[in-house]
Amino acid sequence: MPLFQKIREGWVRPALFFGNNPASLVGGAITTASAMTLIGFWVVDIFGRGGSSNPYVGIIFDLILPALFIFGLLLIPLGMWVRHRRVKAAGQLPAVYPKADFADPVFRRGVDFVVIATSINFIIVGTASYRGVAYMDTPNFCGQACHVMAPEWVAYSHSPHSTVACTECHVAPGVPGYLHAKLNGTRQLAMVVLHDYPRPIMADDKVPPSSATCIRCHDPERSSGDKLVVKTVFADDEKNSVTRTILLVHVGGRDEFGRLDGIHGAHLGHIEYASTDMTHQAISSVRKSNADGSVTEFTSADAKGNVGPWRTMDCIDCHNRPAHSFDTPDGAVDKEMAAGALSASLPFVHKQGLALIQADYPSQEEATAKITSGLEDFYRSQYPAIWSSQRGQIEQAARALSEIYRQNVFPAMKVTWGTHPRNDGHAAALTGGCFRCHDGAHTSKSGASITNDCSACHNLVAVDDAKPKILDEIGMK
Repeated sequence: MPLFQKIREGWVRPALFFGNNPASLVGGAITTASAMTLIGFWVVDIFGRGGSSNPYVGIIFDLILPALFIFGLLLIPLGMWVRHRRVKAAGQLPAVYPKADFADPVFRRGVDFVVIATSINFIIVGTASYRGVAYMDTPNFCGQACHVMAPEWVAYSHSPHSTVACTECHVAPGVPGYLHAKLNGTRQLAMVVLHDYPRPIMADDKVPPSSATCIRCHDPERSSGDKLVVKTVFADDEKNSVTRTILLVHVGGRDEFGRLDGIHGAHLGHIEYASTDMTHQAISSVRKSNADGSVTEFTSADAKGNVGPWRTMDCIDCHNRPAHSFDTPDGAVDKEMAAGALSASLPFVHKQGLALIQADYPSQEEATAKITSGLEDFYRSQYPAIWSSQRGQIEQAARALSEIYRQNVFPAMKVTWGTHPRNDGHAAALTGGCFRCHDGAHTSKSGASITNDCSACHNLVAVDDAKPKILDEIGMK
């Protein structure tokens, strides 16, 4: 028997016979409908102007519809298998299946349709799979499609890295990094579906090292010299008195002669540390490899023999919030006042603003309402003349304070002030950031300690000065 005849008698005729069942027909309908919908969307998305930035659109067209398409395809052979079992159990299997004759134009057109549809199906599945994977790598999917990532998404949107895709920093290059990210993402998706995710969500040691991510854009050895930093601070008095502190920060690096200097230079050598908590805020011991090959170990006076696992110091141990930074209350209010969003002409606006944004609220919506009403009530009752003459500035201040809260506090995820501290400084307290190691309490067996001399990292040019002379000298105000 010729091969073509064998295929026709052994496969085509039985397929047509058993394919005539509700499940297979429904599967064909689902597959066709989802396929046509996908094709229509892709045409509009590529050639038209109807695209949407809503993340749920991507979920529907890049994840759900392709899944329905594949589900429909699976229903077709499943229905055929079920019908085969039923017909066989009933003893009604035909000795000869209905004839599939290519001379019959109806049958021939049906076969042509099947062949063409199968070819199209391969294209649709391949394209949908690629688009689905690509969509899951976009910031919209990472930050907006999953509500538990709201704190990170808001912080990311206002960071210097807001134009950098999440995968550039959170997925290590190569197949191992990609597979790890997808497996970890699947685990996290299951946690969200089961409502078994931590609150707050904290970063862990699974974040790729900077050698696999950050240094693709940043060169830690490049000498950055010194950086002038001006910190503007407002007081809690009625006039919101303003002072400025000016620092010359020794960023440093490796100069053209190969010499190490400054903050970066001091940390370019091989350094290891042990911490007793997941966020690496409590550092018990530090090991530094010296130029002569020896190793000096510094142990905290508070360690009490409790030394955690050793970790090689990395850029992200100091720059731990490069794209998801949260402000301190004082820092956020001072920044908005310096920018003019909170008018310093409003009496006690600094003090009142801090009190309002640090109060406890069950939700961001209630925070917005109570911050607004609280500020308005204060000026209406305490400064009626200001309430009448500067109503617009008070309303603007209320909006600015509400926005500060919205960007930094997320009650539903238990993210509040100080939940995610930055380690590239010590603005929040004298126990975190740089002082995790540079506290003067990490000492070696020889009695040496990790320096806590301020001048090692920066020089204080002016401290709490209302009108620093140097600003006028260099043309800054």
